[in-house]
Amino acid sequence: MSTISTPRVALVTGGSGGIGKAVVEKLAADGFAVAVHYAGNKAKAGDIVADVTAAGGQAIAVGGDVADEQAMQDAFDQVEAAFGGIDVVVNTAGIMILSPIATLNLGDLDRMHRTNIRGTFVVSQQAARRVRAGGAIINFSTSVTRTSFPGYGAYAASKAAVEGMTLILARELRGKDITVNAVAPGPTATALFLDGKDEAAIANLAKAVPLERLGQPEDIAGTVAFLAGPGRWINGQVIFANGGLA
Repeated sequence: MSTISTPRVALVTGGSGGIGKAVVEKLAADGFAVAVHYAGNKAKAGDIVADVTAAGGQAIAVGGDVADEQAMQDAFDQVEAAFGGIDVVVNTAGIMILSPIATLNLGDLDRMHRTNIRGTFVVSQQAARRVRAGGAIINFSTSVTRTSFPGYGAYAASKAAVEGMTLILARELRGKDITVNAVAPGPTATALFLDGKDEAAIANLAKAVPLERLGQPEDIAGTVAFLAGPGRWINGQVIFANGGLA
């Protein structure tokens, strides 16, 4: 007797952004039904959904501020209503504002704290309650927590907090058969990274990588797909996806 398989379901926050979009495309290609989360760019999220469905996949768009617990509860509700459950949550949503610590506008610090720390916590909290057995929660850090580039102090601090909560959540979910990891990209060719940098700065960062190029969003998406799928024995880790940047 034949059976109809139900696809695994992934929610990607920041799914209309550079890395988020690549993650959506990769997971959809791997057979996931995907929910493309957006904060402000509903039209772009809709275009990504249209591309996925045109290719034969299943996708919906869900909106909301990741730091707003009611908005995220509603977003998770929408995904469960559409697809019957959630197996993977990938939390790519984040903002980066660069400045020396001595001169950083504290309002910018608060903005990064709200999105990067509180937002990751709110999404992780919902994911911990909702992700089905056999699933994965994947948060996003940065390689700057290790490279310590000047100007990245507040951003790196926010992502170090993400690493801390990620590793603890992995241990809190003991017995649930859910993995929790963080991906820490290096220099990656996205609008978030390229904004405000001149060509010389970009070239220097590319040269710093032994592979002598910037990462592409697809490079990061491949790491996420591994953690979401076959990488079941990796848990409570920070994976530095940076081409060997020391």
